[in-house]
Amino acid sequence: MDLIDSHAHLFYEDYANDLLEVLTRAHEQGVDRIVVPGTRADTSQRAIELAAQFPGIFAAIGIHPHEASKVDKQEIEVVRRLAEREGVVAVGEIGLDYFYDFAPKDAQVEIFQRQLDWASESNLPVIVHTRDSMDDSIRMVEHHARSHSSWGEHHGGHHRGVFHCFTGSAEQAQRLFDCGFYVSFPGIVTFKKHASPGIVRALGLDRVLIETDSPYLTPVPYRGKRNEPAHVALIANAIAGLLGVPAAQVAETTTRNAELLFRIPFRT
Repeated sequence: MDLIDSHAHLFYEDYANDLLEVLTRAHEQGVDRIVVPGTRADTSQRAIELAAQFPGIFAAIGIHPHEASKVDKQEIEVVRRLAEREGVVAVGEIGLDYFYDFAPKDAQVEIFQRQLDWASESNLPVIVHTRDSMDDSIRMVEHHARSHSSWGEHHGGHHRGVFHCFTGSAEQAQRLFDCGFYVSFPGIVTFKKHASPGIVRALGLDRVLIETDSPYLTPVPYRGKRNEPAHVALIANAIAGLLGVPAAQVAETTTRNAELLFRIPFRT
């Protein structure tokens, strides 16, 4: 299978000692392309460096909502300029997180809106993080999409971003699809007591990506251990089982969706 891990934080110290082995294991599972989202200036720069070092890695730059009150104007400007660098395919990981009290809501909203502006100015998609903030996040991207009608328009449609690690409802997903967004599922689709398997069945594959969110959310049977991009094959297999389709069909559709969204060259 030809698979894309659409979200893996390979700049973390978790991979400092064995990144080459991690990438080799990914290759053995058909995962030759990986999107690495930054969380502030230093990790965004590191993602760009990894993209320059390894042909199958693509960088995203952004300020995570947890960091919204920690960054100053200088760092914000540094991240904005990184959007112009070669190898950058998205603005992310950005969004809103009301679960943890790491940044006030108003600071998160301000920095999220600013980064949506960068994305539309640079015609880049966004990678959106949400936790206990789905309605506000959807409203913001819907408004931004209406205000920037040409943002993300190519290949006969709009490809504006992805809500990663999607935990919303089928109705919320449809609102996102209607304004040019995708949703992405990580290892939670293998968790027996999680709601995501039902959402997967309701949505199908048309606007779906798959991801590991490495080093987090490791799928069964490796839950509790460090996650890595090779495990995206387990996620593809799990979704195939939920939908009653071949794993190769999940791989083909989600890979093409990721190619469209991030403008990664198609493979034939």
